Amino acid sequence: MSEKLQKVLARGGFGSRRQVEEWIRAGRVLVNGKPATLGDRVEVADRIRVDGKKFGEQRKRQPACRVLLYNKPDDEICTRSDPAGRPTVFSRLPPLRNSRWVSVGRLDLNTSGLLLFTNDGEFANRLMHPGSGIDREYAVRVHGTVTDAMLQRMRDGVVIDGQRSRFSDIRYFDGKGANRWYHVVLMAGRNRQVRKLWESQGVQVSRLKRVRFGPVFIPSSVKAGSFRELTPAEIEQLRQYGRGG
Repeated sequence: MSEKLQKVLARGGFGSRRQVEEWIRAGRVLVNGKPATLGDRVEVADRIRVDGKKFGEQRKRQPACRVLLYNKPDDEICTRSDPAGRPTVFSRLPPLRNSRWVSVGRLDLNTSGLLLFTNDGEFANRLMHPGSGIDREYAVRVHGTVTDAMLQRMRDGVVIDGQRSRFSDIRYFDGKGANRWYHVVLMAGRNRQVRKLWESQGVQVSRLKRVRFGPVFIPSSVKAGSFRELTPAEIEQLRQYGRGG
């Protein structure tokens, strides 16, 4: 049975489906000695190379899906390497054979907390898809006066960069005066969306940490810069949550 090329490569851990599609457009993927094109379908007998590297052996022994929960410090970037030499989230992860870790979304340099990685790029793509229905919860420390009217506007929705953004939930957590902590929930993960929503109300975010992704909470036992591997039962719960189950 044939499958779409980008789906096969993503499932094999080469990257998310979006990353794989970019490589196909750039001519980095060959099928049976010829440059691949988007929409190509492949079968097990087809010879696939990515940057000259054979992919056939990985397809024959597809590894089980693995997921890591990583507690990102606020000084690491979410790329595999950095010309400026800054530390990356990938530097602390355990090595993989015949595949690589794919991050499920990203966090800004100054945002800490829960970040998931998987060796299954197709699974990562499903978790990141806007239609997955997976919510993200953040702990936010803000400077400035916060009124009930501000909170209601952020629940109702604010137009940011031409798109309506809103928190599906906002709850006061701790702190007093102009230095308070709130927990907020988003149904999507657009760039700097939490900060921009607060800034739209004239309030500055001073600390931001993701504490939950769907059914997965960051435990106190996983310190900044460390990780824990999810159990098969936890992975299945995440898979079902992403289907709205």
